[in-house]
Amino acid sequence: MDPVIKLANACVEGNKPVYEKMLESLQVNLTQEEQQLTGKHLLKTVFAKWLNAADTILEMMVVHLPSPKQAQVYRTAYLYQGPQDDPCAMSMKACDPKGPLMMYVSKMVPTTDRGRFFAFGRVFSGTVATGQKVRIMGPNYILGKKDDLYEKAIQRTVLMMGRTVEYIPDVPCGNTVGLVGVDQYIMKTGTISDHPEAHTIRSMKYSVSPVVRVAVNCKNPGDLPKLVDGLKKLSKSDPLVVCSIEENGQNVIAGCGELHVEICLKDLEEDYANCPIVKSDPIVSFKETVLEESNVMCMSKSPNKHNRVYAKALPLGEELTVDIEKGNISSRDDPKERAKYLSDKYNWDKTEAGTKLWNFAPDNIGPNLLVDATKGVQYMSEIRDSMQAAWQWVAKEGALTEEAMRGIRLNLYDCVLHADAIHRGGGQIIPTARRLFYACELTAEPRLQEPIFLCEITAPMEVMGGIYNCLNQRRGTIVEEEQVIGTPLNLVRCYLPVSESFGFTAHLRGLTQGQAFPQCVFDHWQTITGSPFEAGSKSQDIIFKIRQRKGLKEGIPPLDDYLDKL
Repeated sequence: MDPVIKLANACVEGNKPVYEKMLESLQVNLTQEEQQLTGKHLLKTVFAKWLNAADTILEMMVVHLPSPKQAQVYRTAYLYQGPQDDPCAMSMKACDPKGPLMMYVSKMVPTTDRGRFFAFGRVFSGTVATGQKVRIMGPNYILGKKDDLYEKAIQRTVLMMGRTVEYIPDVPCGNTVGLVGVDQYIMKTGTISDHPEAHTIRSMKYSVSPVVRVAVNCKNPGDLPKLVDGLKKLSKSDPLVVCSIEENGQNVIAGCGELHVEICLKDLEEDYANCPIVKSDPIVSFKETVLEESNVMCMSKSPNKHNRVYAKALPLGEELTVDIEKGNISSRDDPKERAKYLSDKYNWDKTEAGTKLWNFAPDNIGPNLLVDATKGVQYMSEIRDSMQAAWQWVAKEGALTEEAMRGIRLNLYDCVLHADAIHRGGGQIIPTARRLFYACELTAEPRLQEPIFLCEITAPMEVMGGIYNCLNQRRGTIVEEEQVIGTPLNLVRCYLPVSESFGFTAHLRGLTQGQAFPQCVFDHWQTITGSPFEAGSKSQDIIFKIRQRKGLKEGIPPLDDYLDKL
């Protein structure tokens, strides 16, 4: 690394004799114009000619990354979600081109034909060919069920090389491929196989979360179908964007940050919807959580007064919450293995962590758990589905602001149910359970959590005062500050609330004469201090604003709306 560091320092510091001598020995020739450059611009030009990024990265990948034949031997155990001794897993481990087809579609790439996409992915086993009949399995597919499953023929297989696309008859395992004709059946990612007993390949996890939301509408009401179609296409083309329709009919785009959302809106307006759109100001998603166990045993009665359910809410703990968000624990795990993991690492009761752990919410993957802690209660298995449906609903829309919940464990302690099955159906249990879960949240010290960016700012030493000033105005907290070795630059790492990040780059550059370069990435959720029931607290202020924006009743709903008395 010595020559690289020496040349970089010489370019940045403007040490002409040193870098000219080095460039001569490296046989790097600069044009007359390029010789006039200084500092960062000179550094970029020199390194683009000497160590071209494209060639260097390609060579690094060839030298250091294992071939598919080597990698799939140990990667299959993590990637394949079925048994490790079934034909698909064995073929993936062997990277066998004659075995059953297993392919993971990781990205939808727009084609020159507007509105159509190549399904781009990697073949792990078997061979994918034009005209082949395959099973297209979405991320929510479960073996034996028909949800999220399509059986279709592949129209064409293409080899995607940079900007060019080559049509070829078939592609064996170990290669990447683009498929034509399956884009309407895959939303973002999916598994493609020709084996009837194949399980799905694990979906990719992203370190960022879509926390900035913008509501979009079309200027001309007649363009609404175009906008809806454009949102579907945008959602397909970007794996991180979440497009949804709110209850009030608004179309909402959620992205990872201000810049990301801005690019998505530009693509939507110019490429996918082709119609002028009206955008709202960016909105930040919050989460609802609890700090303590419910201070009373909450009880709710069914509308017919024949069923009573008792429960309490508890905090899950940040460590376990993050574990679930990373996918280390999920509803698809074997109950025995999950029980052992939770009991060893988090001191859970083994029965509660196994089959008695009923549900993860929202969407069966979220960090909110419903646990059956009852002892010897009849008919619990019959009301399980109704309880899970209510828990999914509540975890998506909490009691404080109808934002999603995070890090809440709900224990069911007792149920008094009618002996006749017709009196304890879904119509009786779901609304009862929903009210009960809201009561549990409100009695367990509820709090709001806000998303936090980890922000890295590179700037010269003399403008550090402007950076501190900007961060102080925006509730930023500095984590560490270090000097970039061999350069006159400092690197500042800090936490910045997402709600304060709008216009942050322009503000920072204004205070530092354009010499500071910030980079923000989502890092974690942070609990907002202060009780939402305390008049004038920041938490209560945010809740009131969110409720007003969503058109909900003013103020936090009173506990009596949800809690019943005997």
